[in-house]
Amino acid sequence: MSEPTILSCAVTGNITTVAQHPGLPCTPEQIATACIDAARAGAAIVHIHVRHADGRPSMELAHYREVVERIRASDVDVVINLTTGPGQRFIPGADDPKVAAPGSTLMRPEPRVEHIVALRPEMCSLDLNTMYSGSSVVINTPASVRTMASLIREAGTLPELEVFDSGDIHLAHDLLRDGIIDAPPLFQIVLGVKYGASATPATMQYLRSILPQGANWAAFGIGRWEFPMLAQAFLLGGHVRVGLEDNIYIEKGVLAPDNAALVGKGARIVADLGGRLATAGEAREILGLRKMAPR
Repeated sequence: MSEPTILSCAVTGNITTVAQHPGLPCTPEQIATACIDAARAGAAIVHIHVRHADGRPSMELAHYREVVERIRASDVDVVINLTTGPGQRFIPGADDPKVAAPGSTLMRPEPRVEHIVALRPEMCSLDLNTMYSGSSVVINTPASVRTMASLIREAGTLPELEVFDSGDIHLAHDLLRDGIIDAPPLFQIVLGVKYGASATPATMQYLRSILPQGANWAAFGIGRWEFPMLAQAFLLGGHVRVGLEDNIYIEKGVLAPDNAALVGKGARIVADLGGRLATAGEAREILGLRKMAPR
């Protein structure tokens, strides 16, 4: 029997807005409930950003703690994957580009992983990209990535290496060579972000081809590419991801009722292609995780 496919659900992100989807989970209770429902629908991993009640992105430890505690206190078994993405955006000032304009969030690496050190989730994301994004520049210098990776390792958490183009994978090779990241690594290939890797089968196949030997990997597409890239990742032997962070539509022009509906559609695609979804326990075995006890 072939290895089961791990499906992750990214339930809210920090870019999707309530104006785009009125059902976007924002409060810790809403986010935790979305994670629990996604797990019941078949997600083995939930990828979590937190927000203020009005929908603004948050980095508050209290918000992360409440979400994590609510999930851990529930009757579902799911792998918790917290983001470390916030704090990486720089908007050059119009009069002086070296001075940050309003909206910049760029900060030292240590505060970006404060919640990982405190809560010790099984997994967390670790972005390796430096790229233009909207009106800002996303900046993840090798030095900052190394600092964050070291603190993540000390917390006993597996970093999910989010890569947006081939250069990010070359950086990962250096981190592995230098012992900053443990083998086997886990990669999440992000496709369809403007000025990043395009959402095509050829791009996914190329990026997979330059991953380190023995790496675990998943891939996902943004917007209308979510489900085509899910199918492509499965066919190439990778794991998959869905969620309102990446796409708000269940079909063309129709908003997804919630994250669980996106998980359900992803599960059907995997099943129709002859696969099956991994349970949370199977995901831990595949990725070499240990289940965290409630704290």
